[in-house]
Amino acid sequence: MEFQKKLAGAKTPIPGVVLYDLPVYGDNRGWFKENWQREKMIAAGLSDFGPVQNNVSFNDKTGTTRGIHAEPWDKFVSVATGRIFGAWVDLREGPSFGAVFTAELDASKAIFIPRGVANSYQTLEDNTSYVYLVNDHWSPDAEYTFLNLADETANIPWPIPLADAEVSEKDLGHPRLAEVRPMGPRKTLIVGADGQLGRALRKVYDGDPSIEFAGRQEFDLLDPESYSARHWGNYSTIINAAAYTSVDAAESATGRAAAWAINAAAVSRLARVAAEHSLTLVHVSSDYVFDGSRQEHAEDEPFSPLGVYGQSKAAGDAVVSTVPRHYIVRTSWVIGEGNNFVRTMASLADRGVQPAVVSDQIGRLTFATDIAEGIRHLVESKASFGTYNLSNDGSPQSWADVAADVFELSGSERSAVSGVTTAEYFKDKAAAPRPLNSVLDLRKIKATGFQPRNSRTALVEYLSTSQATV
Repeated sequence: MEFQKKLAGAKTPIPGVVLYDLPVYGDNRGWFKENWQREKMIAAGLSDFGPVQNNVSFNDKTGTTRGIHAEPWDKFVSVATGRIFGAWVDLREGPSFGAVFTAELDASKAIFIPRGVANSYQTLEDNTSYVYLVNDHWSPDAEYTFLNLADETANIPWPIPLADAEVSEKDLGHPRLAEVRPMGPRKTLIVGADGQLGRALRKVYDGDPSIEFAGRQEFDLLDPESYSARHWGNYSTIINAAAYTSVDAAESATGRAAAWAINAAAVSRLARVAAEHSLTLVHVSSDYVFDGSRQEHAEDEPFSPLGVYGQSKAAGDAVVSTVPRHYIVRTSWVIGEGNNFVRTMASLADRGVQPAVVSDQIGRLTFATDIAEGIRHLVESKASFGTYNLSNDGSPQSWADVAADVFELSGSERSAVSGVTTAEYFKDKAAAPRPLNSVLDLRKIKATGFQPRNSRTALVEYLSTSQATV
């Protein structure tokens, strides 16, 4: 064993599998090493995989052979005493399925094994202790995949022939590679999947078997059992597409309670699950967390909500921001399937009605399809965690401008729409206060490579589809 090597990682032929040299310090008394040191390991390029359990396998004899087992968690493997021949086979779905890597490990080596890569070893010395950190607890509900030690395709060059080794009958009875069912990726759970954003996400992720859609029947955000009934080790990401969005009703006693229950209390439960299980949490925010006093809202602007809806959304944002792996997607003026402003204006145009529409609230439309595409982009591109503004692009408009566009695109005159101030429109009505400026700065999300559609282009497409038919 070589002493005082520098901590360094080396990639292997299996994606995600990294072999590490560990610094070991020795003298006439023996040796010492930091087997796992989070800060240094992360600096060396190891993902912060969040181990929760440390296991030790002691082996009496040279030739003890174990595996080949693929488990639904990540492992950080090392040797405390002795020496092993390690063999790893990729049993994940994908182009690297069946790839093999072998290496000898002593106390100066360690290897990171991602979920779904099968692990096995053969001891090369008596009294060998094999140590591994894992980032999930064993569960009978977890998914396991196995490969026969003698598989001809993997063709692992065991230093000690299996006929002469200590091997369990169970390991010799596992299937050959051609019969192995590959381990699928961790799932993404989309809650609130029946709302307007949820329906857009269903279309964007249509046909993706790794996506699980959960409406209220499948995941009731107000029921604590929803959070405890799942084995979260099977998931990598939660996308929260649910929200209480009745801005005016939120000012009532019952509406206030409902807004806080969905937009804050339920979000805090999702945040706890995500933090405890190292999941990515995607949460959709709103321009209503601001008072609209600035001409353009950047992601780091302090909260200044005017009404209950905005206050409950700001509370949810604050909780989500504490989750290590999070995306807060802040949006405005959302248009999707179902009843919305564009559909209403199209209906009025069709019936020849000449509406008075608010002309002093300025912002940009955001079509649910663009939010869904933006969410997928952030997750799949592994953009830096944090808050991202996301609306459609183009020149800011008032609601009256948008209404005039809808009338024009529907074959009516723009002049049929007249402007009115917010104060005039809501005079003598029970209504929540609204931000007058909802324009979001889009530079941050554009820097990740995502380009939101121009709002006019998106509006034309929306009105041309059956979902906007009145």
